[in-house]
Amino acid sequence: MPSVKQVQVTFDCAEPERLARFWCEVLGYVVPPPPAGFATWDDFNRSQAPEDRDSWFACSDPSGVGPRLYFQRVPEGKVVKNRVHLDVRVGTGLVGEERLAALEAECARLVPLGAVRVQLLYDGHDSCIAMQDIEGNEFCID
Repeated sequence: MPSVKQVQVTFDCAEPERLARFWCEVLGYVVPPPPAGFATWDDFNRSQAPEDRDSWFACSDPSGVGPRLYFQRVPEGKVVKNRVHLDVRVGTGLVGEERLAALEAECARLVPLGAVRVQLLYDGHDSCIAMQDIEGNEFCID
């Protein structure tokens, strides 16, 4: 039987550190320590060639369960809808009004961080709130 592989979710973006810190707040993730030999991430950045400074950033699940998130600067802006998106699962096991209340509470927490509410999706049975992060990447509160 093949072994299970770990995955990293990579975001192309304009401002890697800013977007990483947004997702830390959304998910409860943390910024890992800077690379060996550097006291801070600023020290690490200053050691890089000017064109490489602030070109990437990462964050991880402090429990080690969730995937690492990696953010890399790219020159082009976001043009079309994501083909893959994250579902932030806050309503698992909840139904009806209780589920909607949990989704709305999470939406209310994320909007002040810079997230944008797109729409409530409800099919009479299941619900989620479509959102965008601070660079326009789609995600759902589920």
